[in-house]
Amino acid sequence: MFRSPHGTPVVGIVGWKNSGKTTLVERLIEEFTRRGLRVASVKHAHHSFEIDDTATDSARHRRAGSAQVAIVSNKRWALITETAGSTEPDFADVVAMLAPADLIIVEGYKRAPIPKIEARRGASANDKPLAPDDSHIIAIATDEPSVHVGPLPIFHLDDITSMTNFLTTRLELPASK
Repeated sequence: MFRSPHGTPVVGIVGWKNSGKTTLVERLIEEFTRRGLRVASVKHAHHSFEIDDTATDSARHRRAGSAQVAIVSNKRWALITETAGSTEPDFADVVAMLAPADLIIVEGYKRAPIPKIEARRGASANDKPLAPDDSHIIAIATDEPSVHVGPLPIFHLDDITSMTNFLTTRLELPASK
């Protein structure tokens, strides 16, 4: 099992575009948090993205050329780092930057050597299963009733309680805090 440098278990949610990954991650975070666990998350993007409005002071700092911008308030803080054309950070390096937590849930990073749940929906952009080619996939979450992938457990995309229970056992997480 992959763990962060802090010893935190890591699980990924992978799938093709429109497979339900973000909704599944959101619902798992809500359920684990409801059970009292501290959850951190990582979202891998394949495109440029904005995390602050173009009119904010932090965006103005970034556009002016600041390599890093820290935004700090009494409610939250964020650190934005411009890559300036260099390669994106390695997955393990990103996980190492996170504060200690009970669980890290990763959306994307299909190739990361971490336990993963494959999200599948009939409406996804691609219907090619990932599990047959990825030994790190430990379960399937789907809205399709006829999915069968050997010994892997199959969950309905809406069965968050069963998936949370499965991950709690599989990742040796506390049942609640």
